[in-house]
Amino acid sequence: MPAKLSRRSFLQLTGLAGLGAAVTGCSNGPPAGSATWAMWSSSAAEKQVWDDFSTYVEQQLGVESFPTLTPSSGYPTKLDLQLVSGTASLVTALNGTLIPTYAARGAHRPLDDLIAADPDFDLDDFYPTSRRLSSFNGKTYAIGFDVAPTVLYYNKTLLQKHGIALPSRTDPMPWATFRDLAKELTGPGQYGFTCAPAIDDLVSWIYCAGGNVMNDAADRSTLGDPAALAAIQFVIDLFVKDKVTPPIKNLVTESSLSNFLQGNVAFMQNGPWQVVNVRKAKFDWDVVPFPAGAAGSTPRVSGSSFAIPSGVRDGAQLQLAWKLLKTLTSTGALDIYAKAGRNNPARLSAGSAFQPPPDNLGIVQDILAGKVAGGHTFDVTTNWNQVKQLLGQDLPRTFLGQVPVAEAINGLTPRLDVLMSQHQDNVRQATARKG
Repeated sequence: MPAKLSRRSFLQLTGLAGLGAAVTGCSNGPPAGSATWAMWSSSAAEKQVWDDFSTYVEQQLGVESFPTLTPSSGYPTKLDLQLVSGTASLVTALNGTLIPTYAARGAHRPLDDLIAADPDFDLDDFYPTSRRLSSFNGKTYAIGFDVAPTVLYYNKTLLQKHGIALPSRTDPMPWATFRDLAKELTGPGQYGFTCAPAIDDLVSWIYCAGGNVMNDAADRSTLGDPAALAAIQFVIDLFVKDKVTPPIKNLVTESSLSNFLQGNVAFMQNGPWQVVNVRKAKFDWDVVPFPAGAAGSTPRVSGSSFAIPSGVRDGAQLQLAWKLLKTLTSTGALDIYAKAGRNNPARLSAGSAFQPPPDNLGIVQDILAGKVAGGHTFDVTTNWNQVKQLLGQDLPRTFLGQVPVAEAINGLTPRLDVLMSQHQDNVRQATARKG
């Protein structure tokens, strides 16, 4: 088990040192023996899913369930504060991009000993991609509850209105075809495409071009390599040259989902996690595989998991935490999650519950199974939030046409390489603690 970080060290690692004095324990928390767990929730539909999860937990474990729900934008900061103050729940949800971060800090415990000691738990019932996303440095630090590739949503009503044939349900369209369609469907008050002006969306295009944010060793940035550069330029041209996207009003709050739900956008890049929200649309729509670049249709595959903080050490407390984690990721719980359209469940035996609408929703599981198109595990570092923050400073200006792509990447690369070096230090330190 990783050594427990001191309060001061953890505050420094999380960038919350200035808030240390404000962190205090909870004097009136849930009663001992309760099943406490933390999750992000940003809509009424999401809250209903977690309310149903809570009911399921109480039915299965026979104890009171106390979920702490926080808007997604504030969840990481709140979780950091809870981990530092010792008030974190028995089980906490983690976005896959943050699992290496928390694992390297020693904030969450590896689960391999609990898995090995539990003959009733079958890790093979989870998608291999989910297991990779939930691991760090050769150890399993979390158990997935969802996993899915980025897909292409399209406004079926809009395409039919213009007499345009609907895209293939299984064959990804080439980039050139996609660009031509986006241009054809752009006109007064109407747009061909929308995506977020951020690295999380750009990375799918980079993967499809055969590039990546970093090399295989994760010790230097590769955004300046030809494949990655070409992918970024392709997307920026959609915004700046072809003008097929809605005007950007605010780089920070720009929402592809909001744009798409207006009904005047033909295509949206997003994940199946938005199905629950797009079902509110007042037009007919569906999903198809992500457009294929030089390396094919290999967009990012991302997911989320549940983990146990390293501060959970007591025998009875740890036993309850493990039972709770197993319950939250059980087939029964994930059936609730999938039937609500929240996302594709990480557990194979729960996949059949993720059903239409939209009509072609099954494509998600076919992609994960390698039957159609493909996907690329979202590669991140132990300081991914810092990488994102750096990329969020200059890269968005390329979406506005204020800075050429090559100039922006050249300016970012030295600083990205510094972060890659810091990532390597984090891995070495984590390895030393494990040893």
